[in-house]
Amino acid sequence: MDTLLTGSVAYDYLMTFPGHFKEQFLPERLASISLSFLVDSMSKQRGGVAPNIAYTLALLGLRPRVMATVGEDFADYRAWLDARGVDTSLMRVIPGLFTASFFATTDQDSAQIASFYPGAMGHASTQSLKDLASTPDLVVVSPNAPDAMMKFPAECRELGINYLYDPGQQVLRLEGAELARDMEGAYFLFCNDYEYGLISKKTGWNIQQMLQHVKVLVITRGKDGANLYTNGEEIVLPTVPEREIVDPTGVGDAFRGGFLAGYAHALDWKLCGEVGSLAAVYCLEQRGPQAHAYTRNEFVQRFREHFDDAGKLDVLLK
Repeated sequence: MDTLLTGSVAYDYLMTFPGHFKEQFLPERLASISLSFLVDSMSKQRGGVAPNIAYTLALLGLRPRVMATVGEDFADYRAWLDARGVDTSLMRVIPGLFTASFFATTDQDSAQIASFYPGAMGHASTQSLKDLASTPDLVVVSPNAPDAMMKFPAECRELGINYLYDPGQQVLRLEGAELARDMEGAYFLFCNDYEYGLISKKTGWNIQQMLQHVKVLVITRGKDGANLYTNGEEIVLPTVPEREIVDPTGVGDAFRGGFLAGYAHALDWKLCGEVGSLAAVYCLEQRGPQAHAYTRNEFVQRFREHFDDAGKLDVLLK
């Protein structure tokens, strides 16, 4: 399956705070909040939603394409992705700009406070699906510059391309009418439980109403797993026990990559979700969204310690 990913490409600056954010907020002073957190570690990682998802797809044997705009500082990152099987030929450098940057601080409860600098990502809408030499089977529309997030679903609908709508952090900026417009005709809608609450509030739609506009709805719920809804059916997707918790950054992206790897091999929805759950926990056990690695044999072996695939995951080994 030819999967094309659109969305942010960024360098992640990840910090840890040796306390609890919730203890630092004074409800009566929120209007004049002024906080500075002294962190005890920082690392620079390759990140961004589109390449994070692509990285897991490549680990599981696929060759996804990423279409995005990046900065002049992208050369080493491109070489990294190329070496791991991600097609970066559609990642265009914008002269004079840096690649987008994500600054995230994580506390002892795995809560995060983050900021995002768009940089070259601000030019994402200068690209077009109409210019592609070959039509993808699925386009992933993930958090990106607002005008690009509007453009790519519209082009998918015009060109008759199935797309996965994953507004993510951009839910905060999107109005209900915008969310409703781009959910209409989407094959998948992916969101976490908090984002689902915002989407529901802004559109006025509950799960059943959303399913009148998208074929498959997946809501991730952190340590409580995920729920998939389609054709009047709800499938509960459990988590995989972690060996240790190191960093939650990119876990949702790894879940999406694993899920889409299963979908690319025509696995049933439950198996797709279980593959996603294992891919997610591999990410959770390392610092940074692309620091984890495994062979497909290792992945399938660990999968079978927790789930019964009746041999269907052998497709990942071919």
